[in-house]
Amino acid sequence: MMVHGYGGGGWMWGFGGLMMLCVLILIGLAIWAIAAATTRGQRVAAGDVSSRDRTRQVLDECYARGEMSTEDYAERMHALGL
Repeated sequence: MMVHGYGGGGWMWGFGGLMMLCVLILIGLAIWAIAAATTRGQRVAAGDVSSRDRTRQVLDECYARGEMSTEDYAERMHALGL
């Protein structure tokens, strides 16, 4: 004859394992999201710097060709925060 006092808890092991798997997946997703946001922020910052450099370069070229006066050049540099 078999006693069923301990046999009913077997499904709890499966449920506990499933819960642990869910927790590990959530931790992995959180790490991935943080890493993706950090990388995205670095790319935006790098793009901003190159855009500023290009803007400065265009102003310098226009000034060198005589297309704007010294006052215009200084005013545009100040307005653009360069």
